[in-house]
This record gives sequence, structure tokens and C-alpha cells, in this order.
Amino acid sequence: MQNLIDQRRDTILLVARVLLMVLFVIFGWSKLTGFSAAQAYMASTGAPLPAVAAAVAVVMELGVGILLAVGLLTRPLALLLALYTLGTALIGHHYWTQTGMEQYANMVNFYKNISIIGGLLLLVVTGPGRYSFDRR
Repeated sequence: MQNLIDQRRDTILLVARVLLMVLFVIFGWSKLTGFSAAQAYMASTGAPLPAVAAAVAVVMELGVGILLAVGLLTRPLALLLALYTLGTALIGHHYWTQTGMEQYANMVNFYKNISIIGGLLLLVVTGPGRYSFDRR
């Protein structure tokens, strides 16, 4: 019975890892394939060194996103991505300085990032589960 519970837990952890990373991988890929647009967006948010910020975003979102989806270096990378996500929330979605619909849209994105951080911290605590490169 315990084996069945562990197997379901590991399956759920795999599904959760993949679903949590879908957003990062999709947007990391779009930043890579549209790098100049990503750089312009970084400049519009006031991010320091927009070209470097865009490159960091590609590495974190696409690279780290793929590694977490497959469960490689899960705990340290989940913590790193949680810190990155907090930074993007504070730099890119500063709704407290805005008004109207812009404020509302950025408030939604800010708290979406906060929620994602919660999922990443769960990965730090639980680890990736059996179905991962970390467990091989």
C-alpha cells in the first residue's frame, strides 16, 4: 500500500514540475527567439543593463525551466528560480507605482509570481520525486 502511495506522489511531483515550468519554458523560448524585443522590454521596465537582463531571463526561464522540468539539480535550481521570480515581480510588475488597468494587470502578474514562488519553494522542500534525473 505504501508503495502505491509513493508511486502516486512521485507521479504528481512529475506532473507538478512540468506544469510549473510550462510558463517559464514558453516565455524563455520567446525571449530567445525574439531577443531584441526581450531586450527592449527589459529597458522599458527599467531593468539595469537590458541586454544582460534579457540574457539572464533566457537562461533562467528556458534553461533552468527545462532542467527543473526533467528534475536535474531540482532543489538548488528551484530556490534560484524562486529568487529570480521574486526579482522579476519587483522589477517588472511594480503595480504600486501605477494606476488604472496598468496597475490591475501588473498586480495580477505580481501575485502570479508570488504564487509561483510558493510552488518553487515546495520543490525545494519535497525534491523532484522518483521520476527525475536527480534520482538516477
